[in-house]
Amino acid sequence: MPYTPHQVVKPEVLASTAVGMLEQELVVPSLFQREGIDQFRGADNDTVSVPVEGVLPFHDYAFRNDRTNPIEFDVYNERKVAVTFGGNVYSAVKVTDEQNDFDLDNWSKLLRPQVKAVARGLSRRAVGVLTGQDYAVTIGGAEANLRRALIEARRVLNAFNLPASASRYLLVGSDFEAALLNDDKLTLAQNVGDSAADTALRQATLGQLYGFSIIVDQTIPSDAAYAFGSSAFIMTTAAPSVPQSVAFGSTQSFEGYAMRWVRDYDPSFMMERSVVNTYAGFREVKDVLVGWDEGAGKEVVSKQEHFVRGIKLTLDGTSTYPAAGSELATITGVTAPATEPAA
Repeated sequence: MPYTPHQVVKPEVLASTAVGMLEQELVVPSLFQREGIDQFRGADNDTVSVPVEGVLPFHDYAFRNDRTNPIEFDVYNERKVAVTFGGNVYSAVKVTDEQNDFDLDNWSKLLRPQVKAVARGLSRRAVGVLTGQDYAVTIGGAEANLRRALIEARRVLNAFNLPASASRYLLVGSDFEAALLNDDKLTLAQNVGDSAADTALRQATLGQLYGFSIIVDQTIPSDAAYAFGSSAFIMTTAAPSVPQSVAFGSTQSFEGYAMRWVRDYDPSFMMERSVVNTYAGFREVKDVLVGWDEGAGKEVVSKQEHFVRGIKLTLDGTSTYPAAGSELATITGVTAPATEPAA
């Protein structure tokens, strides 16, 4: 039998390939604002503060007044959204000598299911943050009139001052997707842009409608949809460092995702061990709001932070809006419309 030379494979090459596989598995995390590892090094309590621009009201000073009253001064505070690493998502596998010699053609074959497992872990964590959010507005009964419900979603996000220039997503469950596709009153534009080419996100994108990129995901409630901006949620990943005692290991980053892969050998059991892992953290972004006090004739800034970068829609059920007289309703003007959007 002729001798076949061994092929030396560098861990950096395989790890980089593995991260590419990871990116293809992620849909919901791809819609989150992503932060990397560098700013977390040495962070207190494993927490990094992502800065959010502060808000200031404007004032009027009467033209040619008698100067008996001074101008008003405000205090500027740049807010910070604290994101804490709260998870270490991993996949660990042991491979015997026999498996390595007779069953495993190459290590990329093993890396693929390991990375997919890590990807599902990240996706489940992201979905948990998104679906577990306390939404200020829920548009219920959308199936009765999907067009009106989507227009109402756009109206609410506009009233919440979510910039029209920002990417807006409508993430839909499988039943919500079917309702959209079966509605002959809706026509989805198919131009999703080159930025989503050849990714899982492109495959999951149905099209565009009323300023939303409509994306389907099988892991959220099937009868629900979530309309939100690209900055509504933050996701952080960080690849743990490779220990000096490990000869075969690498850390890589791809499209904002970071991970580590290490391999070693346990001679006591004649097994090779492969571990893929990443640190991860998730967080919603709340805002200080600016509104107009008609009675006082001046701008007002909310005393509390509110999550207004996203809302929820359901095929059935009832709608919920901020209570009349509440700070959120007073500043944004968002209350239940006289006619329910899905009526």
